[in-house]
Amino acid sequence: MAKPVDPNKEDQYATAILNRNERPNHLIIDNAINDDNSVITLSQQKMNELQLFRGDTVLLKGKKCHETICIVLAD
Repeated sequence: MAKPVDPNKEDQYATAILNRNERPNHLIIDNAINDDNSVITLSQQKMNELQLFRGDTVLLKGKKCHETICIVLAD
């Protein structure tokens, strides 16, 4: 016997690729103030949210699996 198919569930699978995943730690580069690529500046609110302190080192992962280690500074 064939199993009954739920039409709502079928629609979810069909449109799943269109939905973007939640990425709470996804940050976008706005503007580079200095030419030093090993320093990032974050607002104090974002630093508190991510539980980072001034001078902490973070690992940034970019597209194509590129990784960079940077030092966090307050904005």
